[in-house]
Amino acid sequence: MKYHTRYNLSLYVLLAPFLSGIVILVLIPAALSLALAFTSYDGLSAPGWRGLQNFRQIIDDDLFRRAVANSLVFLALTVPLRTVVTLGLALLLHRSRRGIGLYRAAVYIPTVIPGVAYALIWLWILNPIYGPLNLLLNATGLPAIAWLVNPHTALPAIALTALFQLGEGFVVLLAGLQHIPDEYYDSAELDGAGQLALFRHITLPLVMPWLLLVIMRDLIASAQNTFTPALIMTSGGPYYATLFLPLFIYQTAFDRFRFGEGAALTTFLFLGVAALIAVTYRLLGGWGYDDSV
Repeated sequence: MKYHTRYNLSLYVLLAPFLSGIVILVLIPAALSLALAFTSYDGLSAPGWRGLQNFRQIIDDDLFRRAVANSLVFLALTVPLRTVVTLGLALLLHRSRRGIGLYRAAVYIPTVIPGVAYALIWLWILNPIYGPLNLLLNATGLPAIAWLVNPHTALPAIALTALFQLGEGFVVLLAGLQHIPDEYYDSAELDGAGQLALFRHITLPLVMPWLLLVIMRDLIASAQNTFTPALIMTSGGPYYATLFLPLFIYQTAFDRFRFGEGAALTTFLFLGVAALIAVTYRLLGGWGYDDSV
């Protein structure tokens, strides 16, 4: 009994810095932001109570509706594609073979590049005059595209940049695939199951908890990570085509000094992401399987 008590105490001690950081850096700022959402605050004078007026004003704002629409389109473009590509790479690279560590590192490296540097790299790649992508299109006889200047291609171009930062989801799915016992596949192959049947009836059901975790993580990350590329590459343009909700929050709070409205927008973003996660969870039927069955 004493051993278990000491063991549990050591776990709490190890978790204490992390939990303290969560409270100080996440929970307290979130609570303050929620409180500011019901006030008028410009950072200079004392906050004044406005009740639900901030939320009503935001809903009536055309730019808010445009930012929400752009954010939803971005999520619809990136999350499914990122999930499929991540699962495909994990299936391709989860077996040990010569040089497998190098291939896995190549998949993970784009994830550790700082957001500003990553956006600047893509700003060069998508340059309409000397960018490598347009030079490649010209070499193949295809017309060059003004990726970030045309309002019809700016948002898809930014979505394209997000498809290469797959490292975290790749590691999660790699771990999930490696937890599936080989005996399941051996037994199914003895019964005559092909590769498609193995994937459909063994791999996909057993990896579903990790897959759902990756999808939820991608929803949360993609809803927030549009800020840096949109700010650096397009500043929300052209014609608000890449005005995403995080950038709109930044412009409202720090450019116009409307911190109360910015906090209300942040609350909308939080509730919207929570709703998308709940819908995804219901559509996928929960965590996939139950070990206790």
